[in-house]
Amino acid sequence: MKIAIIGATGYGGVELMRILQQHPHASIHSIHSSSSHSESITNYYPQLQGITTLDLEPANIAKLAEDVDCIFTATPSGVSAKLIPGLLEHQVKVIDLSGDFRLQDPTSYETWYGKESPDPAYLQQALYGLSEWIPQNLTNVQLLSNPGCFPTAVLLGLAPVIKEKWVYENSIIIDAKTGVSGAGKGLSQASHYAETNDNFKIYKVNAHQHTPEIEQQLSQWNPAAGAVTFTTHLAPMTRGIMATMYMEAKEDISIDDIITLYKENYEHNHFVRIRDKGSFPSTKEVYGSNFCDIGHAYDERTNRIMVVSVIDNLMKGAAGQAVQNMNRMFGLDETTGLEFIPVYP
Repeated sequence: MKIAIIGATGYGGVELMRILQQHPHASIHSIHSSSSHSESITNYYPQLQGITTLDLEPANIAKLAEDVDCIFTATPSGVSAKLIPGLLEHQVKVIDLSGDFRLQDPTSYETWYGKESPDPAYLQQALYGLSEWIPQNLTNVQLLSNPGCFPTAVLLGLAPVIKEKWVYENSIIIDAKTGVSGAGKGLSQASHYAETNDNFKIYKVNAHQHTPEIEQQLSQWNPAAGAVTFTTHLAPMTRGIMATMYMEAKEDISIDDIITLYKENYEHNHFVRIRDKGSFPSTKEVYGSNFCDIGHAYDERTNRIMVVSVIDNLMKGAAGQAVQNMNRMFGLDETTGLEFIPVYP
């Protein structure tokens, strides 16, 4: 398969290059950036020296769609909405890593992202790509919208109890932390070393753009699900997300019941690993990999279930899941090219 990456200079783009460089059934045909042309990618990422000789090119949509089999758009929100309609006129498959096609309601997109919504016709065409919970064959899908990093960790952690209606839907509280790379490569005071090192900050309180994405999917699994309390924090680390979720059980249960439910739900999903009782995951244990590790607790005093979900935000939360979805779109085993052992310590 010939692959093109639009937005190759960002962290998501270069992570796609790292994965696809050693994928047995894919080759990187071209890399593109709207801000840089005719420069070697090694000017931005010297670690690629001796690995690739590709230069950044402007994206000629018509020619690109003719030359490649799949295009990844790892662009800022608002950019993909303008690029993708032109790509879809051709028979090329597109996997979008931005947030432009995740929300089905145009008004919701404009409210939370502060940008003009893509054409509603394309929103309806896009398939939301939470890999483990896509039931259908993907070989006929042309446009797949890759989930956000926070929603990936949160939704994988909540899916079994929400689908089985084990918890009061209005009791869900999500406490999430992310590493600094989640803010992207652009410089800002929020991601400045002096601001993040030896510090721990809450941000986008009740205003994070991933909130409606989480609520949209929960309501599709369980119509009784509505608004959730979703709070994000910036942790002094480069990679990783930990989402800790609290919710009240509808009936008396046990921790063994909960773990059994999750192990049964994810029994055939290679990239979701369920911990045994009393064992909780940490972000370092999935670093650089496509795994999502999930642990559980149950507090009999408060009748609350606690779910802890960890991922690498640039892998399972972005590029890794995108390649997992690409594999399925081309009829390959979803683990192809993704068998990375987590980097530890």
